[in-house]
Order: sequence, then structure tokens, then C-alpha cells
Amino acid sequence: MAERDPTIDAAGQARCPGATWTDILALDGRPVPAFMTDERYEYRGSDPIATTRYTSLEFQQRENEKLWPFVWQFAAREEDLPEPGDYILYENAGRSYIVTRQDDGGVKAMHNVCLHRGRKLRTEDGTADSFQCPFHGFTWEKTGALKEIPCAWDFKHLQQRDMSLPEAEVARWQGYIFLRETPGGPTIEEYLAPLPAFFERWRHDQCYTAIWVGKVVPANWKVTMEAFMEAWHTIVTHPQLLPFTGDANTSYNIYGDNVNVAYTPFGVMSPHVDPSGKQQQWIVDEFIKYNGRSADNYNDSPYAVTVPEGISARRALAEAMRVNFAETFGHPELHEQATDAELLDGLVYNVFPHFAPWGGYMPNIVYRWRPWGDPDHCLMEVRILVRVPEGQPIPHGVPMKMLSDDQPWAAAPELGALGHVFDQDMDNLPFVQDGLKLSKNGEVQLGDYQEIRIRQFHQTLDKYLEA
Repeated sequence: MAERDPTIDAAGQARCPGATWTDILALDGRPVPAFMTDERYEYRGSDPIATTRYTSLEFQQRENEKLWPFVWQFAAREEDLPEPGDYILYENAGRSYIVTRQDDGGVKAMHNVCLHRGRKLRTEDGTADSFQCPFHGFTWEKTGALKEIPCAWDFKHLQQRDMSLPEAEVARWQGYIFLRETPGGPTIEEYLAPLPAFFERWRHDQCYTAIWVGKVVPANWKVTMEAFMEAWHTIVTHPQLLPFTGDANTSYNIYGDNVNVAYTPFGVMSPHVDPSGKQQQWIVDEFIKYNGRSADNYNDSPYAVTVPEGISARRALAEAMRVNFAETFGHPELHEQATDAELLDGLVYNVFPHFAPWGGYMPNIVYRWRPWGDPDHCLMEVRILVRVPEGQPIPHGVPMKMLSDDQPWAAAPELGALGHVFDQDMDNLPFVQDGLKLSKNGEVQLGDYQEIRIRQFHQTLDKYLEA
């Protein structure tokens, strides 16, 4: 790792001139939780990253062997399988699992492979009390215990063998279901720390999946994920967001090996926008048009407020959200205590290796990325979690809408303006993947501050690959 002059404050040097995240929080309408103002940047070197990490089949095989079996993977949400017998398939890195609800409310994750001749037991989600192989009829209970062997007289040699379906370790937190193929290691709470303490405030277990869209992206899973780990590409890639997005005001923080966060303020002009002649009402008007949380018609948006004299656009938008969220989802006590930042801003956490839940009280975005076949493709999924109104049961989550190769994200109208934002990102990613393979020097360079989350990710990845 490269050395830096210890007399230089790296965190202080690596900042865009002007207001910082903490400056913006100081003007919040409610007391801000201490963990949101506790900045956790640390300099981790400036060495380049090899392009082969994104393009090499050999590198992907090392990930499959030395990374994925040993980490907690986000496999499902509780509302995906609410009733006993409900199951979903989770497939990743050369493994297929049946994740199924048990009669006692527990969850098991079993390898989706018949122990007779190796056929997949299931090819789509569903509900079943047992899993019969469509090839010869070997059948297992939903607990994974062997139920029946057709022509059992020919399989006497299996009577003394454990023929239960192999299981992965399962953990549950805040409505999320995780699995780990190889047992042992940190508990899910230890692995996610400090998220359990932070998200106790936001309670994703009171939410359900209202929108779920997936698409195969022609780029490596890390290339695609890293496009969502920094905000400063907004300048060129998403210029329509600059009037109300403090892209360069973003606070980047890392916590140990597994967790990081980018706090991006909304309702403020980007430092890259010339403020001359711009009024606070202009910020609100641009937010309504392009933020992805508003109705298609400006006048139908609950956030189409007139900014009072002496009030900032950020404060006016947060107050409108506070009222609207309480009316729509209930839980007035939550929204009354919610800070402007928790209602308005992009509080984007990443959990190593492939899970990214947004914090706060808004309808929460949740990302997941998985390798998909060769190193040049991945599956990206976007869920939108919505808080369940008070007194109502958590409904069954919606199934994933899988977009075809020729469908843009905008072909999922439920995503609203987010679909257009994702398509702007996708316009870059295939050319990033191609460029990485064409690179003359074979190096990727990272910013010390704004891309610290990417560097942390690769340093954690190396710990698994070198173990």
C-alpha cells in the first residue's frame, strides 16, 4: 500500500470545496442520529487495481471457489415466502438453492440438486410440501429429509446413508434472509455490524417488496456494482439530477471490512451548478420532475410545494415528505422524529459482497448484484421496499419482473424516473467492460476519497482470495 505524508489530513484534503455533509446536517429540522454525523473515512492507499479482476475467467473461478462459499449472501426477503411450503430459488456462482418456509416459521436453504442423478429439483419459485425430482421421482420433504425412493429394492445400498438434501447455513435480519454455504465464521449480526444498530431506527422488517425488477447487464458484477458506489459520476452521466443533488457533498464512510455507506444530500444544488439567479423554488421544481419518487404529473405530486420565504427547498421538501409518508404508511411517531436527511437523502449502504440497502424512512431501494455466466455479464436487481401501514399484515412480496436483453430499465414503469437513471448508467457499463479488456496498462485508478468504498471492497475481496 502506498504511503502518505502523515502530516497531511487525508480526509480533510480529499473534499470538494464548499459545504460538507455535516454542514448540511447542521441545518436539519430534527436532531440527527450521531452515527450519521460520525464520519469514518480512512486513507487506504492509492495503488491502481488490475483490470483482470473484472475480465478474467480465472479470477471469476477464484471468486467462486474462495469468496462466495464463505460469505453471507442476501438470498430472499421474508415476504417472498410468507407461508409454510413457500419457496424461492436462489442461484449464484455455480450453486442453486431452494429457500423454503418450514411449518414452525423457520427457513431452510437446501441445495437444489437431486441426489440420484443430479437433476435440478426445481426451476422456478412456488409452494410445495415436498420436492419430487421430475426425472425418476426421488422425493424429499420440505425439511430436506428423504421421503421416497421409487424402486427402492434397487437402492438397498442407500439405506445406511444420509440422503437428506445438503443445507446451507441460514440467518435472518430485518426481513432479509441470508445464506452461507460453508458453516462457521461471524454471525450475521457480527458480519453486518454496525448496520443492526443503525437500522433498528429504520425497521426494514416493517416493510415489504412492492417493486422488484431485474436485468442481465453486459458487464462484470463488480463493474456494475461500483457504478452505484459513488455519486460523482452524476456530473456527466446524470446531469438532470444536479439541480437538487449534492453529489460532491457526499460523505463516504467505511466500517471494517464488510460495510460502507455513501450519504448523498438531496434538495440542495450540486456544487457543479452555477447558483446565479437560481431560487429555492427552482430546486423543488427540478426535484419533482426528475427525482424518481414523484407522480408523472407535476401537479399530482405530494411534494409539489411552494417554498415559503426564508425556507430552504430542502426543508420544504422534507416537511412535505414527513406529512405524505405518515398519511400513506402510518407510523406517525416514526415520521415525526425523522430528520430531513432520513426522509430525503440517499443513504446507500453496501454490505460485502453484493447487497446494498438504502437507509431512512422513504420507500427504500435495495440493490443486489450476481455474476451471470461469464465475467462479462451480471444480474442486477432493484427492489423497492414500502413501509406497511399501521395495523395491516405484511403482504406477499411481488415477484421479480425480469427484463429481456433488449428492454431498457424504463420498460418497467413501476420504477418511474429511476428507470431512466439506470438506463443512463447502463449506457456506460458495456463500454467500461470492453475498455477494461482493451486497456494498454491494465490498471484502474481510484480517487482517494470519493471511491474509497470501491477500494475497501477490493481489499476485503483480496482477504478471501488470499486465504
